[in-house]
Amino acid sequence: MHDGDPRRVNAADDSANVAAAYDRWARTYDTDANRTRDLDASVVRRSAPNVEGRDVLELGPGTGKNTTWLARRARSVIGLDASAGMLAIARERIASDGVADHVQLVHHDITTAWPIATASIDVVIGDLVLEHVEDVARVFAEAARVLRPSGSAFICELHPIRQFLGGRAHFVDSESGEAVEVPVFRHTVSEFVNCGIGAGLVVERLDEWSDDDSVGAAPRLLSMVFGKR
Repeated sequence: MHDGDPRRVNAADDSANVAAAYDRWARTYDTDANRTRDLDASVVRRSAPNVEGRDVLELGPGTGKNTTWLARRARSVIGLDASAGMLAIARERIASDGVADHVQLVHHDITTAWPIATASIDVVIGDLVLEHVEDVARVFAEAARVLRPSGSAFICELHPIRQFLGGRAHFVDSESGEAVEVPVFRHTVSEFVNCGIGAGLVVERLDEWSDDDSVGAAPRLLSMVFGKR
């Protein structure tokens, strides 16, 4: 993709910059006011595929806001995240919540080949990560590879309409006071859907989610369920 592509928000965007931004955000991520984070946690609990007794791969667990909830239900949870700072918080959380025995958190960039065996996962769950990925087709291809037959992938993202209206992950650095915008790439609903189909997955459900400040505005989140059949 060249620098003039309208999907590219910043020509300097790359995985290293994303990880560095989240490393800086880790200290305050859980305490900053963040409607997108909070709505995402609610959507996962209401709409994700059943994980009871199943092997789950979580993309971008961050500080573990969903990880402990998943771990209390799943047989196992593996989390892949490029931010060491966020994972450090997540490890503290899962240890204090007593679920560390069946959770493995791995420092890994999901835009590269995943260190996960083929056909070893029942449910892939990704939340608020694809906006930071330029080539989302690779993510869907890896999801299809690691899923067992009849497995499911659940993706929840900032709604593309919000993205095109200027919405993006951002925070104020607690030490410097600097306003930081996390690097992002713009995507469309059709891109997500077609990349899933192109990877051999079947679209099972699409949902749009709003919160209190979304009345009369664009939905805040888009969630998608894909099946491997």
